[in-house]
Amino acid sequence: MDGNDTLSRFSHNVLPTSHSLLTMNIKGNDEEPTTSYDYDYSEPCQKTSVGQIEALLLPPLYSLVFIFGFVGNLLVVLILINCKKLKSMTDIYLLNLAISDLLFLFTIPFWAHYAADQWVFGNIMCKFFTGLYHIGYFGGIFFIILLTIDRYLAIVHAVFALKARTVTFGVVTSGVTWVVAIFASLPGIIFIRSQEEHSGYACAPYFPLAWKNFHTIMRSILGLVLPLLVMVVCYSGILKTLLRCRNEKKKHKAVRLIFVIMIVYFLFWAPYNIVLLLSTFQVFFGLSNCKNSSQLDQAMQVTETLGLTHCCINPIIYAFVGEKFRRYLSVFFRKHIAKHLCKQCPVFYGETGDRMSSTYTPSTGEQEVSAAL
Repeated sequence: MDGNDTLSRFSHNVLPTSHSLLTMNIKGNDEEPTTSYDYDYSEPCQKTSVGQIEALLLPPLYSLVFIFGFVGNLLVVLILINCKKLKSMTDIYLLNLAISDLLFLFTIPFWAHYAADQWVFGNIMCKFFTGLYHIGYFGGIFFIILLTIDRYLAIVHAVFALKARTVTFGVVTSGVTWVVAIFASLPGIIFIRSQEEHSGYACAPYFPLAWKNFHTIMRSILGLVLPLLVMVVCYSGILKTLLRCRNEKKKHKAVRLIFVIMIVYFLFWAPYNIVLLLSTFQVFFGLSNCKNSSQLDQAMQVTETLGLTHCCINPIIYAFVGEKFRRYLSVFFRKHIAKHLCKQCPVFYGETGDRMSSTYTPSTGEQEVSAAL
């Protein structure tokens, strides 16, 4: 198994790692952890997995992620459309970020079923849900980057931002971003397929070696290097500008939400991207022995499961960091939910609309109402 036509499977999973490993290690009714062998080494490399434990733990975890993520991101979409009315470019990007998470979340019930059993949905659905997974992942990255650049323009280049940061420009750039996300997802879609492996069917990537290396490098650049570079450049400029701002409160509010979103993204996805890079280029990093390879497989399992849970985190960030989001949520609840549940309660008829003042601040060059949720 060498040469450019080598099919590289399971050790560089593009889908949540657990799915391929669970199938590879012959899931079934066995009560004991199963053992697999990797013959790419000079002698058989024995790798022990905990497939039965994963089959018990991952479905409930994925189910909780789906429930909280779906409800939270749906609320974000409804608030942006009904309360904020999508009045700024920031609103457009936040809406698309929530849609990215919802696309990602839509695939989770199927990964939960896969973790507990085998892939029973066929080859077409394997490619379809893998495509949604990748498009949601790359879309989420790109819109976080756009939100960071949006903050940079609004604060550092305030005069230019007044002309450039329009809803129309936000819609156009969002459309281009989705196209780029689809193209970035194509390798993962093309080389994934449903195929019988041992005692069951797997929905797993079968990359030629060259494409495996290309996909890993591309994912590392787009998912790790590019966001880090944008964050360093943009927040360095933002910090220099805000240090000249006299209003400490506005100085922190202007960038706090987007900064937290970016940092949390790194905390959840950077470990997986690093492990994926190390696993793909084991020989280059001197990690090609059996022990290190086995540890990398386990690390990939844990880190991608961690990354997968990120799709339900952004609404939680909005709730704890975004003061306006909490006010909008209160208005939305009283107007659309509580009043229908208790039609005889007069308190629900006195809700106030979106009355937050729009104050222009020369130091930031933007209206306070359009800063973020």
